[in-house]
Amino acid sequence: MELLETLFDELINFLGISQVLELLEAGDYAAFRTYDGIVSLIYPIIPLLVILELILGFIYKNPQAKVYKVNFLIYIFNRFAGRFIAIAMVAFCIGLFQPLAPFQTSLTWYWFIYGYIVWEFGHFLYHYWGHKVRLFWCLHSTHHAPENMNLTVTYAHFFLEAPYADTIRTTVCILLGVQPELLFLIMFIDGTYGAFIHVGENLLKDGRLGFLNKFILTPSHHRVHHARNPLYMDTNFCNLLNIWDRVFGTYQDEEKAVKVEYGITREMDSGNFLDVYFGEIVALFKDVYKAPGLKNKFLYMVMPPGWDHEGDHKTARLIRNRYLMSGEIKD
Repeated sequence: MELLETLFDELINFLGISQVLELLEAGDYAAFRTYDGIVSLIYPIIPLLVILELILGFIYKNPQAKVYKVNFLIYIFNRFAGRFIAIAMVAFCIGLFQPLAPFQTSLTWYWFIYGYIVWEFGHFLYHYWGHKVRLFWCLHSTHHAPENMNLTVTYAHFFLEAPYADTIRTTVCILLGVQPELLFLIMFIDGTYGAFIHVGENLLKDGRLGFLNKFILTPSHHRVHHARNPLYMDTNFCNLLNIWDRVFGTYQDEEKAVKVEYGITREMDSGNFLDVYFGEIVALFKDVYKAPGLKNKFLYMVMPPGWDHEGDHKTARLIRNRYLMSGEIKD
């Protein structure tokens, strides 16, 4: 009986409907017009879309069972391994850095726009370093391992990635004056949209979202980000606003002539939980162990994935530049 109650509680937590159920049980329907009430109604949207996407996968005979299986195992593992670490790091950074901010924002529409641009800058930094520093790539690669795209990919993260990401994003925002209340609002909006952009072709065939593709980062852009094609590698690091990708030259549209191939370049078994979760850590450990001298051992940890101490580099930047120079893109 206790096991069934635990499973039921986990299902309620996954669906994000605990707060809705509490409000319904209390009979306080007016609460749904408050901020907390609105949030309680938005939380279940992504989990319900995950279920719909899974059902459509079976209808379209494209179930992507391997991706769902591994991502489900990752979700369960992370529930126990790193449940409160990210929250603790956010609170720690706010307490440490808020007194150092030169000014403070307020809850107004113009400071919201400012705060969102600052948040996206922090997100860009974390995400960019997650691809360009191999030690950080070990934390981020789990998210890129799936060879199909669907909404469960949003749950596929190494348990230490969220603390690392939130430390950088929160530090940037707090130092640049984004007050905690505004930060939490932005985090909620960005987290919800950040889950949505992982929607797969079974639920949304064309991820460009029409005219919005010119102004924001859409599921199409994020599919490009998850691709291992040379043209698409290490692009589109932002989440909603593509301003920083355009500023730093990492923006890339989805080309009709270049079909997205999901996954990472390392040979791996994407259906194996251990390989998906720990494979890059094992590969880094092997390179560090074999590398001659302390300098090379250190460089393997901080240089981009594909860096080689003998000069035979196969980094994403080199691979992409060679592809662009070859002129292989065709209309």
